[in-house]
Order: sequence, then structure tokens, then C-alpha cells
Amino acid sequence: MSLIKISNLSFSYDGSCENVFENVSIQLDTSWRLGFVGRNGRGKTTLLKLLTGELHGSGNISASVDFEYFPYAVRNENNFTIDIIREIAPDIEDWEIYREMSLLNISEGADYQPFSTLSSGEQTKALLVGLFLRQNAFLLIDEPTNHLDSDGRELLGKYLSRKSGFILVSHDRNFIDACTDHILSINRRNIEITRGNYSEWQRNKDMRDSFEISQNERLKKDIKRLETAARRTAEWSDKAERAKIGFDPAKVEKSINRRPMQAAKAKKMMSRSAAIAERRERAIDEKSKLLHNIESTAELKMRPLDFHTKQLICLENIAIRYGNKTACESVTFNVTQGSRTALVGANGCGKSSVLKLICGDFHGEYSGNLIKNNGLKISYVPQNTDHLRGSLKEYADSLSIDFSLFLAILRKLDFSREHFEQNIENFSAGQKKKVLIAGSLCEQAHLYIWDEPLNYIDIISRVQIEELILKSCATIIFVEHDSAFREKIADNIVVIGEK
Repeated sequence: MSLIKISNLSFSYDGSCENVFENVSIQLDTSWRLGFVGRNGRGKTTLLKLLTGELHGSGNISASVDFEYFPYAVRNENNFTIDIIREIAPDIEDWEIYREMSLLNISEGADYQPFSTLSSGEQTKALLVGLFLRQNAFLLIDEPTNHLDSDGRELLGKYLSRKSGFILVSHDRNFIDACTDHILSINRRNIEITRGNYSEWQRNKDMRDSFEISQNERLKKDIKRLETAARRTAEWSDKAERAKIGFDPAKVEKSINRRPMQAAKAKKMMSRSAAIAERRERAIDEKSKLLHNIESTAELKMRPLDFHTKQLICLENIAIRYGNKTACESVTFNVTQGSRTALVGANGCGKSSVLKLICGDFHGEYSGNLIKNNGLKISYVPQNTDHLRGSLKEYADSLSIDFSLFLAILRKLDFSREHFEQNIENFSAGQKKKVLIAGSLCEQAHLYIWDEPLNYIDIISRVQIEELILKSCATIIFVEHDSAFREKIADNIVVIGEK
């Protein structure tokens, strides 16, 4: 058995007043398929970069394997795809490359196609082929599904389930379930490893959290009861002590026989008071060990507007073109008030183009009928976050939203106050997505249009957003490849790209 040993690891970024990790010690078997979970900003990518040596902290990391990080940095994207794979895994024969490419259904002819001309999803699969073929490699796979559609995620999940020796960072619950046998979780106070996939880890965590919450409530009641008993016993003890020493000299004959009895009573009360205090301290100590890793989540809110008609939008036989290229055609569906519509289809089928057309942010050509009610207010979350710059205040002002409400929602999405002082371009990818979603939740709109809103967003925040949408009466059209989220939210599925 080969192990990766992490001993007393501590790390903090320059200028930060808090450690990302402090005295972390764990051991990983190099044959495990580890799913790596935790809230945005907890240090998942940081730990991977510490393993590769890109970042350096105190402590020790020892391993008999070479760490390989995905996304892999390709030096020359104009090279043929097969040459890039050969560069990553130089000791592998071509038949092994083609075997792996076929397992991931990489399109025919992609091997002798310039890497730069492949879709983002095809590039992801090609790089993973090379990395898994590399000798003595332990893969650190950071968010591989962001450019994959639902079918691509299912296929990659099956592929990874045949492999061993990797850490996978992903927030797609079904995807992690399909291909992991252990979960590495960054909790509020510690890092832990558990056997099983994500669903098993979540069930165990829920049971542990439920037990700790019930224990905490019991101990709170016990402490309150013991404090009441301690006050009562202290009063009795004081009264007995006063009776012992405060006899009336005019009544010595009567008091002198009572004094030993009062002394015994006072001693008994003091002993009982000490025993109650000791039990109370034990209960407080036991209580202090609970709830450290329970993720408290505040309920999110949004403010949808009512529209005066039930039907908001109608698309009839929409076809979208960019020059000579047809993105999609024969797209027909209605959007009614209160509906939750998911657009599904393969990458490149035109889902984002349809959303942009509805928003009025479309720059191609289209045919067919788009009927959109006048006065319809739309809140739009784009897929891309590259445009985000400057402070949170500047972003809130650009949307004309209440800044205090905006910060309150970000706090509920696990933003620290320290992040409020930073510029958005310094945020993690998941934090940038949360900025977009928080901004949308602050907007009062008749229709919310979200294009892959959950990319990079942690699972706990996804559940918060699920619960919010299900409780609200908001009308939403969205594209999302997280099948667990889509299955819970959508009450209307529109397939794009199938005739």
C-alpha cells in the first residue's frame, strides 16, 4: 500500500490574517478515488497546489507518486491533439491513446486536429486521457465538468470509475457519486476522510449533525437546570452558614445544641453545591465539543414581481444563426408566470443563444417568432464571469441594487467580511458566481434567466439556492448541467438540438 502523508501542514496567503490550514495531518491511499468537497473559499484548490508544490507552507508532504494537476497547462495549443497527449505521457504507445480516447467518445479525427480547434469539453477529455496514461501519476482533478454537458458528465463519471488514484474536486453530486469511493471533506474546523461516495458521506454527516444538535439541546437544558439547582443550593448553604455562626447570645441555652446540627447542614449544602458545579462544568465541556462542523445556512430570499398576464414569452420555430453556422432551429416553447423551465441539450446546441435572444443581448441572426410582453423586467445571470471587475460596491451600483441587501445575501452564501474589502477579480471562480447570483436575487424582476449559474459553486450553496427557488413563486428559465439540481427545480424541460 502506497500512502500520501501530510503532516502538520499550515498555510496562509500573504496579507491574510487567517490560516487556510493549521496543523493538518492526514494520510491518503494512492489507490483511492477521492471526491473532494467543501464550501467555496475553504482551500480545496489551495491544498491541491500545495501537493503539486506550486504553493509552499510549513509542515511536510511525502509521497511515492508524482502529482499531476488538471487543468493541465498546454504550451502550444496549435499542436495536434495526439502530440499534446504524447507530450503529457511520453512512454505510452499510440494504441493505448486511442483506447482511452474511444472510452471518452472523443470525436473521430480529433487526434490530428489542432488542440485549439477542439471544444472545451473535448479538450478536457483529451487532457485527462494524457494524464491518466502518465506513469506513476496521482491526478489532482479540479472541476473537470464545467465545460461538459449532462451526457459528457455521465460519460466522464463512468470513465473515472474505472480508474484509481486521484482527488476530484467537483460540486456535482451525481457526478461525484458515480466515480468516487472515498470523500475528503474540508469542514469548518477540520479535514476528514470517510469511506464511500458523496451520498453515503452526506447521510453519515446528517446523522452525526442530528445527533450533535439533539445532544446540544439536552445539554443546554441540563446546564440550565444545574444552574438553577446551584443557585438554590447556594442560598440554602448561605442560610445554614448564617444560622451556624449567627446565634443570639441572649438565647445561648437554646442555640448551643443547634450549632453542631447547623454546621453539618452547612457542610452538606456546600458539598452538594460543589458537586452540582462539577457536573455543570462537565456538561459545558461536553457541549463545547459539539456543533463545530455543522454548516449553518441562512434562508435566502428573492423578490419576484407579478406580471399582469399569465403568459410572459412565446417562442415559435426559432432558428439562430451566426453567419453561415446554424446554432439551433425549430425551438418552440412558452414561458408562463411561476414556471421553472430548463433548457437541455449538448454543448454548442444553442441554449445560451436562446437565453441571450430572450434577454435582448443577442448579436446574431434569427428567424421565427419571439413574442415578449412589453414592460417585462428580466434579471440575467450570464455563464461567463470575466467581466467582473472592481469592488462589490461598484458592482451593486451598476445593477442599481441595495448594497446592504447585496452584502447580506453574500454573507448567507458564506462570504467572509474580509472578502468585502477585496476586488472581485481576486475572488475564486465560485465566489464570482455567487456575486452574480446575489446580484440577481437583489433585483426585482418578472423573469429570472440564469445560464449555468452553479459552475464552481459549492454543494451547500446549491442546496440553499434549490430551496429558495422551490419556496418562491419566481419565474425562471435556466441552463444547468447539474442533473440533481435540474431534477429538483425544473417543472418544464425544453430539449434544444433534437429534431
